[in-house]
Amino acid sequence: MLSNQSKYAIRVILCLAINSDSKKKMGSKEIAEKIDIPAPFLAKIFQSLSKAKLIRSIKGPNGDFYLTKAEKQNNLLNVIACIDGLDKFNECFIGLPKCSNGNPCAIHHIVSPFKTKLTEELTNKTIADFTEETKNGKSYIFLK
Repeated sequence: MLSNQSKYAIRVILCLAINSDSKKKMGSKEIAEKIDIPAPFLAKIFQSLSKAKLIRSIKGPNGDFYLTKAEKQNNLLNVIACIDGLDKFNECFIGLPKCSNGNPCAIHHIVSPFKTKLTEELTNKTIADFTEETKNGKSYIFLK
């Protein structure tokens, strides 16, 4: 459902939320190594996330990145919207051009509640919430 770029962006955001703040910043090479993301993807991801004000960046030869407390209050749906847009959440799961509650595809009634619940969770939980779960060992993002 999500592009690789969106998946990587979520991992980047969570890595920054766990490991950085206004006093402690991370470089792109460090992030790439920590969460095993190909470096070529990072530049575009950083550019998109910075432009959307979802992360902070310090210009310079190393280009360090971090999240403030305010940015940790964003949600992951904002990250997905920044990278992929939200069309995937509204498209028919099996690819029909016209699918809705009034004109459902064969699996619409199975998929629709799932998409609604997913959208709600990604909207209502903050980056800080996901960070706490990861710090408490309830989830992980493949940090080495």
